[in-house]
Amino acid sequence: MHIISRKALQQFWIQHPDSQPPLSRWYKIMEQSDFASFNELRRTFPLADKVGNLIVFNIGGNKYRLITSIHFNRSKVYIRHVLTHAEYNKGAWKE
Repeated sequence: MHIISRKALQQFWIQHPDSQPPLSRWYKIMEQSDFASFNELRRTFPLADKVGNLIVFNIGGNKYRLITSIHFNRSKVYIRHVLTHAEYNKGAWKE
């Protein structure tokens, strides 16, 4: 999968250094995979959830949320938001 963009992850882990290992692991798995569907993605990431047209990943033992838009037909992953659990719960990312 082609991930757009790693920069968003890097900017987040500068503020939250403990997020770097799990975000890097997620990035490596996604980059080396080619998921054809959400169901296929769930085999690797069983806790991933669909919220509208977005896919939300629990990162770092549920401490962080990675919100993405995935176009399986084009093998593209767009990073929309990287949030702490508290920021995610406020729901501002849905707007």
